[in-house]
Amino acid sequence: MVERARGDAATFHRREVSVASARSLWLLHVSRPAVVLGSTQPIGAVDESMAAAHGIEVVRRRSGGSAVLVEPGRLVWADLVIGRDDPLWENDIGRSPWWVGELWVAALRNVGIEAVMHRGPMRRGEYGDRICFAGLGPGEVLVKGRKVVGLSQRRTREVARFQTAALVQWDPSLLAALCAISPLGGETDPLLMAAATGIDRTVAELEDALVAVLPD
Repeated sequence: MVERARGDAATFHRREVSVASARSLWLLHVSRPAVVLGSTQPIGAVDESMAAAHGIEVVRRRSGGSAVLVEPGRLVWADLVIGRDDPLWENDIGRSPWWVGELWVAALRNVGIEAVMHRGPMRRGEYGDRICFAGLGPGEVLVKGRKVVGLSQRRTREVARFQTAALVQWDPSLLAALCAISPLGGETDPLLMAAATGIDRTVAELEDALVAVLPD
């Protein structure tokens, strides 16, 4: 089942996942920008007053990882849900998102972009504990060595929700300022700039490409 929805990030992250939701793709479009923190990040990881001044809400997801700036038109938010009885289910948490990464690699190939999936352990780097796209985890996707798809997962005994974000544009300057990495309007660390890149396709093109490679 493919579902498309528009709303705010907080509501999307509060969505309950049940076995009835199994084998689903949710294509989610935010109506306003938000910084989404990982489940273990403190709210103080971002400057809330600065976020409010820029009309950005600060929310938390139930899955792990670090901060993502979700803005309309700047990334594809695609969540994939499977149940425990699905052939795609994998008990090993490190390997369990591989099928999701492979889907994104296939989708990008269909729009003329060669990508690879990371199968190794977590690599946090200097800023990965604070910004999602500055680190690299299992199942995440790179183009020419730079991250383009971030991924986190939330699992119960019966169902798994894989949350993915594919960058259409990458400019980490505002998020870096919100996370107190660099001053707003100042130079952003080139290491952070080079960690990720945008995909030269529209949101609609990437969503259609992902839908086209969904397993039967």
